[in-house]
Amino acid sequence: MQGEQKPLWTDGWLQQCTHMPSPNFSQRPQPAEVSLVVLHNISLPPFEYGQQAVQRLFTNQIKPDEPDDFMRSLISLRVSSHFLLERSGALTQFVSCDDAAFQAGVSRFDGREGCNAFSIGIELEGCDFEPFTESQYMQLNELLQVLCRHYPIQAIIGHQHIAPGRKSDPGHFFQWHRLRAWGLPVITQYQWPL
Repeated sequence: MQGEQKPLWTDGWLQQCTHMPSPNFSQRPQPAEVSLVVLHNISLPPFEYGQQAVQRLFTNQIKPDEPDDFMRSLISLRVSSHFLLERSGALTQFVSCDDAAFQAGVSRFDGREGCNAFSIGIELEGCDFEPFTESQYMQLNELLQVLCRHYPIQAIIGHQHIAPGRKSDPGHFFQWHRLRAWGLPVITQYQWPL
């Protein structure tokens, strides 16, 4: 029909981004209330960008003949995130937000163990040692606003906050004040254990 708009969401898949389904997920326990967003950073090989290596990792396409030793060490790893936000601002979704991506690992928030069960993971292409791009912040703002309108998000937090001592991402270069300025429910001040 002319003038009919496509839905923004279909079964937990955001329709305004690239889809690259990952097998690395599980169903959320019922009843599932997605209340947390976890921000990460990732670069593969370490400190390198734009090589599609993250996409290959999340879809189990790392090969035994990879030229990089580090990449070969990831062959048996089965991880994913809901979203990857590249340095260019390009956005890819790997797992339906209605399912649990394998992104947080051993984690705890607000007295609850295993954050995968109730969180959405967003990977920012980057590392702990350099700033993220303006394109990433612009796209992140849009994505977080859409997520907060669709799901009952109560907190946005870093991987470092739910797995302290084990994880350090998104790292000290991440500009949390931007998220607060956008009116988002950011939590970075806390006492462990949450």
